[in-house]
Amino acid sequence: MEWSIQEIARSAGTTSRTLRHYDAVGLLRPSRTGHGGHRYYDEHALVRLQRILLLRELGLGLAAISDALDGQRDAAAALRTHLRLLEQERERLGRQIESVRTTLTRMEGGEPLMPDEVLDGFDHTRHKDEVIERWGRDAYEKGDRWWRSLSEDDRKGFQQRQLDIAADYARAHRAGLAPDGEEVREITRRHYEWVAAGWQDRRPTAEQFAGLGRMYVDDPRFTAAYDRHGEGTAVFVRDAMVAYAEREL
Repeated sequence: MEWSIQEIARSAGTTSRTLRHYDAVGLLRPSRTGHGGHRYYDEHALVRLQRILLLRELGLGLAAISDALDGQRDAAAALRTHLRLLEQERERLGRQIESVRTTLTRMEGGEPLMPDEVLDGFDHTRHKDEVIERWGRDAYEKGDRWWRSLSEDDRKGFQQRQLDIAADYARAHRAGLAPDGEEVREITRRHYEWVAAGWQDRRPTAEQFAGLGRMYVDDPRFTAAYDRHGEGTAVFVRDAMVAYAEREL
C-alpha cells in the first residue's frame, strides 16, 4: 500500500511542506515520485515517520533524529523501546493525576494530607524497573541508598555539576572545538569524575564510559536532554566520551 503526501500530512497533523523538507534533508524519502513530482509513501516510510514524530515529541532536533534513526536499523526494536518509554510515561502521569485528584479531594473535604499520596508519581524511583533491568537490583539498591543518604544541598550540588558540564559541552560544540581536543578533554574529565561519584566512587572502565556515551545518543531521553543545549550536543558528548575512554582509560 502507499499514500499520497497529502494523505500522510493530513493523518500526521502536519503539512506537505514539512514532509518535503524532511525529504530535502534526507530524513524521510518518499517511496516513489510519480508523474508531475507527486510524492508517495509506503508502509516502510509510514513507520519511519511515526518514529520521527515520536522523537520530535521528545524534543530532538532533526539532526539528532537522523543520527538516532541511523543508529537503530531495526525499526521494530526501536518502536518497542519507544513503546516502553511511552508506557512508563503514561503510568507516571497517571499516578500524578491521581495524586493531584486525591490532594484536591482531601483539601476540599478538610481531610489530612498524606505524603505518600500527595507525592506519588514525583519521586526519583520512577526509573526503578528500568535500572534493575539494565544493571541489576543490587546496582539500583546501592544507588538508591546513596541518593537517600545525601543532604538536600548535596543533591542539588550533584545535579548542578551535571548541568554545568552539559552547558560547557554545548559551548564547546558551538565553538567548533574538536571532541578529542584538550579543552573538551578537560570537560570530559569532569564528566568522568561526576559519573564516578554517582557510582559511589567506582571508577568506570573505558568500555563502560564509552558505552554510557553511546547511550546518550541511542536513548532518545538522554539525546533530548543534551540537545536542549543545542542540536547535535549529544553526538558531540558521545564522541568526547569515546575519545576520552580510548586515550585516558
